[in-house]
Amino acid sequence: MDAISSLGTNHVLSGFSPFSQENQSKSKLCPVMSLDLKEHAMVSTDFANQTLTAFSSSSVTPFQAKTSSIGMSRGMRWWEKSTNHNMLEIQSANHLVDSLLNAGDRLVVLDFYSPGCGGCKSLHPKICQLAESNPNVMFLKVNQEELRTMCHGLSVHVLPFFKLYRGAEGKVCSFSCTIATINKFKKALDKHGSERCSLGPAKGLDEKELATLASVGELKMNLNSLTMHQASNNGYKTEEQYQTMVL
Repeated sequence: MDAISSLGTNHVLSGFSPFSQENQSKSKLCPVMSLDLKEHAMVSTDFANQTLTAFSSSSVTPFQAKTSSIGMSRGMRWWEKSTNHNMLEIQSANHLVDSLLNAGDRLVVLDFYSPGCGGCKSLHPKICQLAESNPNVMFLKVNQEELRTMCHGLSVHVLPFFKLYRGAEGKVCSFSCTIATINKFKKALDKHGSERCSLGPAKGLDEKELATLASVGELKMNLNSLTMHQASNNGYKTEEQYQTMVL
């Protein structure tokens, strides 16, 4: 098949999830894109020479295709085809942090995708339907192509991928899902999206996630400021009060 231009550092995207025989068989119906980032730690935002490689569902022959959203016609932008008020495109790590903290006790779904991921494209209409039928759930869309370093900092190594956060609990679950395993997504919504009394202000990203994003320069404020911001959101005015709450 035809091949694609490069986008960034030396990381490689390979076509199918290698986790299990079951996942491999399901990926033939709707491939999962694997982001192999283990050998080359991404600590730079210079993406001048990155190569993307994927595999077709019917052949192991590698193909390259240009996945950059720049220059694509409006008709090809499948990831923008949503009018749901509860679906929001994340623009930066700070935007993500603020969106989670401002969500209150609502369930928040982080939807990690890439314009060049076939599995993401196939699943997108179903996600839009679920967003429409669950108006109290907030869906935050994260474009891995545009926010590559942030996604690596959040340990996203396969697409499509989802992380669910809710209120004071913070992250409640994370998983990869395709159209063939959409019931996994529905069960997570049912389990964590039910009505309940608020358990407190939203926690958002955990300290490890914040520290990782700060260490790679994805957050504009330093970790101490972020901790204070998070503590303030939880009603604790000083760092000492916040540490007491954590313990």
